[in-house]
Amino acid sequence: MTTAADQVLEGLFSQAGLDDPYRYYAELHRLGPVSLLAGTGSYAAVVTGYEAADQVLRDPRFRVTDDVYTDERSGPAWRDHPLLTVLNNSMMYSNGSRHAQARRLFHQVFTPRRVAQLEPDVSRLVDGLMDGLADRLATDGQADFMTEFAYPLPSSVVAALLGIPQADLAWFRPRVERINDFLDVTGKSGEILAAADQATVELSEYYQSLIAERRTIPRDDLISQLVEAIDAGEHAVSDHDLICNLLVLFNASFVTTIHLIGNGMRLLLGDPTLRQTDTDNFVEEVLRYEAPVQFVARFAAEEAEVAGTVIPPKQLVLVMLGAANRDPRRYEEPQVFDAGRPEIRPLSFGAGPHFCLGAALARAEGRLAFPQLLERFPSLHAAGEPVRNPQQFLRGYKSMPVAT
Repeated sequence: MTTAADQVLEGLFSQAGLDDPYRYYAELHRLGPVSLLAGTGSYAAVVTGYEAADQVLRDPRFRVTDDVYTDERSGPAWRDHPLLTVLNNSMMYSNGSRHAQARRLFHQVFTPRRVAQLEPDVSRLVDGLMDGLADRLATDGQADFMTEFAYPLPSSVVAALLGIPQADLAWFRPRVERINDFLDVTGKSGEILAAADQATVELSEYYQSLIAERRTIPRDDLISQLVEAIDAGEHAVSDHDLICNLLVLFNASFVTTIHLIGNGMRLLLGDPTLRQTDTDNFVEEVLRYEAPVQFVARFAAEEAEVAGTVIPPKQLVLVMLGAANRDPRRYEEPQVFDAGRPEIRPLSFGAGPHFCLGAALARAEGRLAFPQLLERFPSLHAAGEPVRNPQQFLRGYKSMPVAT
């Protein structure tokens, strides 16, 4: 027998929910910060309250997991799929010592100082992409902002960080998208998994070749430093582990930033008065108002009480980041975009031990890109209706026509 929350989720994971998830989040908020589910789906509860979501993300009783590839649920079957093997061995989808070892390795080389050193490169990339955007606008009269700017900026930044040649990025995009298709809540079909497996094999071979090259001829990039740290015996991380983490890191580091940039531009196009707001606050409010990642899953390793609701042990919990960011108990008039609101602390990058490793870099890209765009293109405006990304998991746009 289904509950009221089950019925709301049925609407949320439909085309209507893809178009506007926030009406469904509002309904879930009325049911409370945590709602138990009794339907036939994978999840035992849905968490929508800000404080409740923050607790679950930090509480060691809740582990990073997904029912498709966790040891608790899938047994040995995941070993037959390259993608699931990669996810299971990455720090994003692992727990305990395996997560801690990989996290320490990446923290050693991916530091705040490293992010700060990248800022001049980010500004130069923004300038170059704006030149391309200007050429497209002059030639065609309009341009797709997502294709010309929002996608290539973060992918180019991550490529520069890792040491991936810019010429290879066009090859990366379709493979990354096949993996993201599977990660969506509606993407667990055999056909989608097979396509993601093939993309994983090809990306893994690419990273293996790059690691071998950097081991012979190191450069001033993240992969060279990671390889050096591994070879020095400082971390119990294998080349295979490194490949798994690089593959997931590339996806996670630029996909969220694509939608941060795209969602922010959509808001600026719709309300020119926003162009006068403080950039840092604007970026934080974009992350709150239109979170690029709408939800994550957690596995209750043991019984746990959250916001007065007891979560049964050995069950999956759906943590709705997009809903938590619009919790009326946390934010006054959460449905209103207000870059001047105090204490904007979105959960869009998570919290706790699995807080997004690339959060500072994503924020820096937004902080640098928006002012440069507005100065270069003060009359930029929408040239038609944007097309949404057809995924529930990632909220953003597939295309966004603009003109001057």
